[in-house]
Amino acid sequence: MKNRITVVIFRWKGFQSGLLDELLRIPLVGRILMVASGMETPLPERCEVIPAADIHSGQVWNDIVARVAADYLLYVAPGKVRPDLRALERLLSTAVETGAGLVYADYAELSGKITADHPVNDYQEGSIRDDFDFGPLILVETAAARQALKKYGAIPPYRWAGWYDLRLKIAAERELFHLPESLALVVKNDPGQEEKPNKEHFSYVDPQNRDYQREMEAAATAHLKRIGAWLPPVCKEIPLVEQFFPVEASVVIPVRNRARTIADAVKSALAQKAEFPFNVIVVDNYSTDGTGKLLEELADGFPRLKIITPERRDLSIGGCWNEAVFSSHCGRYAVQLDSDDLYGADDVLARLVGLLRTGCALAVGSYTLVDAGLREIPPGLIDHSEWSEENGRNNLLRVNGIGAPRAFDTAVLRQVGFPNVGYGEDYAVALRLSRKYRVGRIYDSLYLCRRWDGNTDAVLSVAQANRYNAYKDRLRTIEVRARQTMNAKEGCRR
Repeated sequence: MKNRITVVIFRWKGFQSGLLDELLRIPLVGRILMVASGMETPLPERCEVIPAADIHSGQVWNDIVARVAADYLLYVAPGKVRPDLRALERLLSTAVETGAGLVYADYAELSGKITADHPVNDYQEGSIRDDFDFGPLILVETAAARQALKKYGAIPPYRWAGWYDLRLKIAAERELFHLPESLALVVKNDPGQEEKPNKEHFSYVDPQNRDYQREMEAAATAHLKRIGAWLPPVCKEIPLVEQFFPVEASVVIPVRNRARTIADAVKSALAQKAEFPFNVIVVDNYSTDGTGKLLEELADGFPRLKIITPERRDLSIGGCWNEAVFSSHCGRYAVQLDSDDLYGADDVLARLVGLLRTGCALAVGSYTLVDAGLREIPPGLIDHSEWSEENGRNNLLRVNGIGAPRAFDTAVLRQVGFPNVGYGEDYAVALRLSRKYRVGRIYDSLYLCRRWDGNTDAVLSVAQANRYNAYKDRLRTIEVRARQTMNAKEGCRR
């Protein structure tokens, strides 16, 4: 069992050299490969430097895989990490006993004087997003890495997507196994600790990260092609369905306990100007804070406002959308407005419907982030310019959202419906519709999106974030398999 692991570590600004001595005292460790742009002090024996400024590059990871002579390599992710005394033994025994190509584990976080558990998620086929949290200790079987690079080719000369490309290639052939045990302590809020550029909620649409995102998209697209889930930019025509619609469009607003914002949302919808008839459907999901009374008062003066109260009490946002879409009030097109947001102008409805009329099953605009007082906050405009006609529906499997406001062809939407969940329901429908149909985009701001303490994704606990991420990974798993099946059938027809 001795010297079966080569450790790969990155020397960052706050790196503490005592970690090297600690790792070298573990009998399983043969040597350490340190990625560093420069070294001012001599390294301990059995340590070797790989000159580079970033551990995420393709060149670095090609070099690492070529250099490692041990059975396994342990990637210690950048940050202030203290491995458990038995961490390497547990990771190694798990890898040997399961035959996994990669093993990772939970960890704990120390913030000030407070220590908290930080579990991570199981890896799925749909865990394609580039910000998947593997924790700070990742054990990779060297043979699995080499076989993946031999079969699929060396990692391209990426600046940021090298590690991402490698783990996707390993995942295409071997299991990535989660060990639900805390095997390391990570110190948070350290002044010298560097943050990954994709950690913040909206970083994947931040213009400053465009080059980074293009690399990640390229790596993800190559992976989808390898596993038979990539779709060419050829979409199906929307089928003609004979249905009666009372109006051309409906603005749909699900709501529960938004007395603070619902009137603003409804008024911005009613203020829309269009050459076609439309209504506003509010699904009040048993509000208890006075929202219902406010809606009744609004309805007295606006006959176009339709208020629905579901018979069932177990509905979430997706279930409320179904109540509206399948109701007799719904128009030919259904347009989203959240109960704490507003349209940015009076032509939003007309513009989205106009785009849907060109043959799109789904049309998506752009929005501006604002605070509770409607003042713009960073990063401001969220335009999802990472979307492209050629590859948008493939890249959608990598990112966590499609944008807002969203508008749907109701006849097509009724064939799919929303899942009855309160987070990710829009992403589920976007994945499903984009599999077959064209998605239209508008890249200037149509919508004011409030960020405040009432948002469903505000100040998430680790458990909540894991649950949300696991659900979206499950949606991606379903979609990957559906696209593989569709491609196989269409390939047979050709």
